[in-house]
Amino acid sequence: MIEFRNVTKRFPDGTLAVDDFSLVLPSRKTTVFVGSSGCGKTTLLRMINRMVEPTSGDVEIDGESVLGGDPVALRRRIGYVMQNSGLMPHFTVIDNVATVLRLTGVKRAAAHQRARELLDTVGLDQALAERYPSQLSGGQQQRVGVARGLAADPNILLMDEPFGAVDPIVRADLQQETLRLQRELDKTVVFVTHDIDEAFLLGDQVVILDKGARIVQVGSPSEIIENPVDDFVAAFIGADRGKRALHLKQTPRGTVVVDADGRTQGSIIDVPDAVTDALLSEESVTKGAP
Repeated sequence: MIEFRNVTKRFPDGTLAVDDFSLVLPSRKTTVFVGSSGCGKTTLLRMINRMVEPTSGDVEIDGESVLGGDPVALRRRIGYVMQNSGLMPHFTVIDNVATVLRLTGVKRAAAHQRARELLDTVGLDQALAERYPSQLSGGQQQRVGVARGLAADPNILLMDEPFGAVDPIVRADLQQETLRLQRELDKTVVFVTHDIDEAFLLGDQVVILDKGARIVQVGSPSEIIENPVDDFVAAFIGADRGKRALHLKQTPRGTVVVDADGRTQGSIIDVPDAVTDALLSEESVTKGAP
């Protein structure tokens, strides 16, 4: 469990990035910080592994303050994945993945064996092991970055807008890969994004932030969609524009679900005719997932 206790961060230029932030992030779940640029979400993420030091307050992992020990040792036991992968261009794929293990004293052969296992875990062909980052696609680079973040088998994985620089198709694939990895590996994931649809797709707990990392609403995707706490949240998730509204449409082949723009999102199956008729009599239904 990760807990922020009255955390404040003021930078030397006077910018108040985080103002008295408190929150518990549950273990073995994905918590997503989402908000517009400059709201403090990345600052919060980086205070977990002390890449940013809080001005006041504390961050605890399983009841122990992160501020009391060696920050380098702390970072080596917490996985970190960033936008644009952050790979070292002069290292091969396998050496990039093995970096943290080598820094912690693992022998080269053992580190490479673990790295090869992780290439399989993240869906990369072993033939890529000896290539350099410049020889990979953007999506492949991000997968290498995820593999490197998992190399030391950390309990916590921090992901700072990791898919923001890839095209929409690759991004969708990487999002599904993240969901699969979380199901299989059971990590505590902290994810930062400005994309509310990505937050709703990946998050067990979604934290919507305003300036100064002020929590506007926190909850599951369903809780937030069904009960936006105020106009700010409604606007942020698109509920005020009907973005989350779904409608039923009768077609010759059956009933389908369409979004606010009339695009088909799926079909209704295994629903008694009486229920379908009742639903069709309603103007719309609330969208339960992005």
